[in-house]
Amino acid sequence: MSTEPYAFEPIESPYQLQYLSAAQLDQLQEATLEILERTGVRFPSDKALAVLAQHGAQVEAKTQIVKFPRDLVLKMMAKVPRYFAMGGREPSHDFQLKAGVTYFTTDGCGVETVDLETRQRRPSRKADVGMMARISDYLPSVAFYWPMVSAQDHGTTAPLHELDATYNNTLKHAQSETIMGEAPARYAVEMATVIAGSREELRRRPNFSLVVCTIAPLIQDKDGIEGAMVLAEAGVPVGFLAMPTLGTTAPATLAGALAMGDAEIISAAVLMQMVAPGAPVFHSLMQAWADPSSGNYVSYPLDARGRYAPVEMAHHWGLPVLGACYGTDALEAGTWQSGAEVALDAYMAALSGAEIVTGMGLVQTYTRLYPESLLLDNDIYQRARHYLMSMDVSAETLALDTIQAVGPGGHFLGQKHTRKHMRDAMKRGLTHQAGPDGHYRDPHDVAIEKTRWILANHQPVPLEAARQAELNRILEAADKQLN
Repeated sequence: MSTEPYAFEPIESPYQLQYLSAAQLDQLQEATLEILERTGVRFPSDKALAVLAQHGAQVEAKTQIVKFPRDLVLKMMAKVPRYFAMGGREPSHDFQLKAGVTYFTTDGCGVETVDLETRQRRPSRKADVGMMARISDYLPSVAFYWPMVSAQDHGTTAPLHELDATYNNTLKHAQSETIMGEAPARYAVEMATVIAGSREELRRRPNFSLVVCTIAPLIQDKDGIEGAMVLAEAGVPVGFLAMPTLGTTAPATLAGALAMGDAEIISAAVLMQMVAPGAPVFHSLMQAWADPSSGNYVSYPLDARGRYAPVEMAHHWGLPVLGACYGTDALEAGTWQSGAEVALDAYMAALSGAEIVTGMGLVQTYTRLYPESLLLDNDIYQRARHYLMSMDVSAETLALDTIQAVGPGGHFLGQKHTRKHMRDAMKRGLTHQAGPDGHYRDPHDVAIEKTRWILANHQPVPLEAARQAELNRILEAADKQLN
């Protein structure tokens, strides 16, 4: 069984896409500041309202709408660290956010699984979270792990059980998108402290982080924001994710939707700096569309370029960003639609300069898990990683002596230089795996086979018995209190 840590393979590239001009970025930021100052954001939390009022925000107690003077926003945003560390369960799997490097994770919060063996659809459960964490631990394209589906067999405390399944099945950083509320957040911090060894070590190299969704238009989620306040105090990174839908919960224009979603994110980031100055915060904005003919939620129309503008908007504020990729609207894995919709995602997200990116491994608009989908999306990721690498141009790669030796009309197969480099010259993806008959196999079949191989052959170093016992104790207490 494989227990060795796998090196990360982030996307590192000397190239960068400028999607918005400096003037456009200034205009969008000015729009955000105007929304915050003139329209405001609702905070349905007495705890949050008290902190906001104490620091000079204009709080209307009856409506719970908070308006933010421009100077207050700029003062608080100046406290946010541009980069921070994301710790693994073990130090060998830590990484530091920085310019020019993009780290990817899985998609998360799906609700059903297509069983790898029976191929039957069923509600997702904790065992699925652990299974996909183990596969993610093996894949060097996955730098940190979102629980890909929900542990529906554990009721209200499912998010804590998802964190437990993650800690037990990968050495990589865990990022939850479902831990909501003050009490669950305190249990999560307690679990993370068991893994880290102390509160001080958790603050130095946090082994988990949280994504909190805002509510469009212009509302914070009570449980989400109160849980985020707990984590900010503990030094655990928190990201705020706005998901405006053009035409229903946001203006029907991209610029208007992005400015409104940005206001939701920045209002929460400001609160975190009031709670704990210097708290690590990241920005995420994933807009979608309402189909005018039906009202259906659509994440991949023909023009989905709005996925990349928010990266530059976040950087304009001085914030790291969680970009959006994958999550096809296709109903099944391995179809033309499931590949076509996401084909450029990893390439474009890396070109835009996102520090971290989510989305690998789910279909039906982020809700359904085919375990092999993670391997299919990994193939697209690796293509993007290679496309964006610098070419090696040197005396060795120019091969001038070999060209001279072969000459016009010759053949390179018998050359020592060819024998040295040929095996590494072509990078095989899922699409170029030969079968017994010599023909290339169906990549979907190869992905299923590779998924089974990983589960049979890769086992991360298990948690020590004492730490596992502590996690079980915390989960039992949470189950008793919250379920």
